[in-house]
Amino acid sequence: MTQLDTAPARLSPAEPSVAEPPAASAVARLTTASPLGRIVVEGDGSAITRLEIERAGALSTDGLPDAPDDLTRRAVDQLGEYFSGSRHDIDVPVRLTGTPFQRAIWEGLRAIPFGATRSYGELGRDTGRATAGRAVGGAVGANPVPLIVPCHRVLASDQRITGYSAGDGVPTKVWLLDHEGIAHR
Repeated sequence: MTQLDTAPARLSPAEPSVAEPPAASAVARLTTASPLGRIVVEGDGSAITRLEIERAGALSTDGLPDAPDDLTRRAVDQLGEYFSGSRHDIDVPVRLTGTPFQRAIWEGLRAIPFGATRSYGELGRDTGRATAGRAVGGAVGANPVPLIVPCHRVLASDQRITGYSAGDGVPTKVWLLDHEGIAHR
């Protein structure tokens, strides 16, 4: 697998550039409260690498101390603005590690604007795999930075919610869709 250093999460998808892994192995980490429960944001000093929404009252980082840096603080501030309704997009650099197919799907997610949706089929067609719905769903579910790369904006072609892997699953996705004024079934 390769690491992908992406531009701010709201830019239109362009040809991604492969970045060298950061020299430091330290992880910057900051936990914050949100309407969805606690959220932890992690970064490597130059990009956000992981975002986790609390599930059933727990985070995988429970018991680990926060060690924020400027970038994790900026991401948490922007998340707060998103939840308050004063920001539509989180525009911090992210580093996404995955297969070429996953990275293509994640780039497709980045192109979905606030308040809009795409279907799994549309994402598959956009990446040249029109019949790869199951694989598209797997890539969407493997997104390491939900909210920043907005995987919650993907619905079935009839606007049904078919699942969500972050936070408490479908209830978390329903909250996010409602927050953005997105109609769903």
